[in-house]
Amino acid sequence: MNDISQTDPVFEGQKAWLWWLYLLHGASVIFSLGALSFIPLIINYLKRDETQGSLLGTHHSWQIRSFWWYLFWVALGWTMMLTIIGIPIALALFAGAWVWKVYRLIKGFLDLGNHKAMPMPTGSMPAEGQQ
Repeated sequence: MNDISQTDPVFEGQKAWLWWLYLLHGASVIFSLGALSFIPLIINYLKRDETQGSLLGTHHSWQIRSFWWYLFWVALGWTMMLTIIGIPIALALFAGAWVWKVYRLIKGFLDLGNHKAMPMPTGSMPAEGQQ
């Protein structure tokens, strides 16, 4: 992304939204173990179209993917809790998912501050020149 677009008020406003969303996702993980993360998730979905194809769009997608993968691992952990044998595995899944989510939030927060796009799954990268 060029320097002109990074000083654009629209860009800065959209970036501010992402800062707040990272903070809300982080607060949710710390205070509710991610249970309230659906609130910033809804905002991510609503704001993603405004930033589609830009480095900011990759941050919305990063947060959305982080939420759904975290939910998957926590759901798998709860499934494992149904058996006595699975309880230690479930506890390991919960801890691993929590650490992984915190890592992704910190990485995204730092990369946003450095004007870096987040990695995207293969085949969904923005076209050259749109970052």
